[in-house]
Amino acid sequence: MTHTSTDQPVRRASGAVVPVLAFAGIVVAVMQTLLVPVIKDLPQLLDTQPSNATWVLTSTLLSGAVATPIMGRLGDLYGKRRMLIFSLSVMVVGALVSALTSELLTMIAGRTLQGFAMGAIPLGIGLMRDMLPREKLGSAMALMSSSIGVGGGLALPAAALVAQHADWHVLFYGAAGVGALAIALTLLVVPESPLRAKGTFDVLGAIGLSAGLVLFLLPITKGSDWGWTSATTLGLFGASAVVLLLWGVMELRVKAPLVDLRTTARPAVLFTNLASIMVGVSFYVVSLVLPQLLQLPKSTGYGLGQSMVVAGLLVAPLGLTMMVTAPVYARLSAKYGPKVTLILGMLIIAIGYGAGLGLMSAAWQSLVIAVVLGAGIGLAYSSLPALIVGAVPASETGAANGLNTLMRSIGTSVSSAVIGMVLANTANDVNGVAIPTMHGFRVSFLIATGAVAIGLLMALLLPRNRPATKPQLRASSEEDAVLERAEEVLRGFRGRVLDATGTPVARAKVTLIDHRGRQAGATLSSGDGTYTLAVPAQGAYVLAARATGHGPLASAATHAGDDRPVDLDLALPGEKVVTP
Repeated sequence: MTHTSTDQPVRRASGAVVPVLAFAGIVVAVMQTLLVPVIKDLPQLLDTQPSNATWVLTSTLLSGAVATPIMGRLGDLYGKRRMLIFSLSVMVVGALVSALTSELLTMIAGRTLQGFAMGAIPLGIGLMRDMLPREKLGSAMALMSSSIGVGGGLALPAAALVAQHADWHVLFYGAAGVGALAIALTLLVVPESPLRAKGTFDVLGAIGLSAGLVLFLLPITKGSDWGWTSATTLGLFGASAVVLLLWGVMELRVKAPLVDLRTTARPAVLFTNLASIMVGVSFYVVSLVLPQLLQLPKSTGYGLGQSMVVAGLLVAPLGLTMMVTAPVYARLSAKYGPKVTLILGMLIIAIGYGAGLGLMSAAWQSLVIAVVLGAGIGLAYSSLPALIVGAVPASETGAANGLNTLMRSIGTSVSSAVIGMVLANTANDVNGVAIPTMHGFRVSFLIATGAVAIGLLMALLLPRNRPATKPQLRASSEEDAVLERAEEVLRGFRGRVLDATGTPVARAKVTLIDHRGRQAGATLSSGDGTYTLAVPAQGAYVLAARATGHGPLASAATHAGDDRPVDLDLALPGEKVVTP
């Protein structure tokens, strides 16, 4: 696949870009937990059967899973900011549709539209990569990645308070309001990325992936209602396997696929995505268990007897701790690398769930569990986009992070189904009402611990971290071994970016393009205009440079194994520069 940039100059990102994008991520997360306080009342509120009411939650999950990789790819092709605004706009429309109805089918339609907002997370991460200097990128991506937990944690007490004291439709009006605010802030503050992937949108790939995901996630979310061994459940799982297999074969033959499976098969990407599923499982377990434990009446002998609002407030530190962890992650990752921080996060999660097995007898103990797990999940979530960004070309950031976000969503879906089944099968029947038991809660924590152990194994299998100062190489999977060896023996291009007066240009984007038209590296010039780029092999390249207020430059350059300086004069577009 070839990649290119737009002809528009790069706008300098203001200091408000990161908080605005993180706020958009928090708004997206609100959609996932918005209805948690009223889940048990949905059949009555919508005048339908409990099995039908669950579609209000399932529809958002399915549309979010489908939209996430698709919106990421569209962002790579047509502009990440543009697709971010589109995702949020669809969410706002969906929230207003839900706010104006109490009819089941219309409510499901509105909730389906709200799921499109999930694409905002990978799009935000992609925008950060394209605009921010390396020293700020780590903490920014960490905050964006953690925003889904932050939003979920903050939404619980707020939604509970609204549900207790106002009509439940106010929840959707509030969601539409914060969504509109996120759109306005994005339009005012966030510039469009100049980076584009060259090619067309893979319509057949999008249809195939959508069908496969729906066929896979549908029985996961509805299996407890249909029966895990029923013909419907097993048939859908089988159909999903066939569809996804055929989709994969087709994607390998397409020149510009929706998902580059060769890139996805790289160990750095593959094991990161597998670890992401396990992190998603562990994150959702605590969100399912603690609120129920806190709200069960004390007459059960183990319930903590808290109100809906208090329970939400006690679980809220889970998300707040994830947010506070972002700058801590940045320091740890800069020193030890994202692989180490992912492993550390997994270990803290395991400690939290292990300790939680004995900390279920008081409300303050739930607070301790939430804080410890928030720290671990925050470190783990923060590490994932950095690992993905370091392993894929810049012009594929949106699609790759979209796939990674999808993996987390699959983890939460599996967690919801498995833990729901465990709590249902271990519940006590009291006057026709199923009451979760302490045994069920502890088994759920053990399942989360097992998921973390698998995730930890995946993290340990990740390739060795490269030093943060070494430029990243971009290539197809079959060339990885050659490029890694070349990186050890070859140097690269170095020099300065100059303007018409010969003055060095700071923060100019310098991109290295190989003879196939693919990006082989990228960097920003330093304060004195200097840049350094490693090369994967000797041969012909194009060095492209652009900076705010200057026209773009594309200069031919040949590398012969040395590191002679190549100055890029932005006053001379198209100048031929050759190093013998």
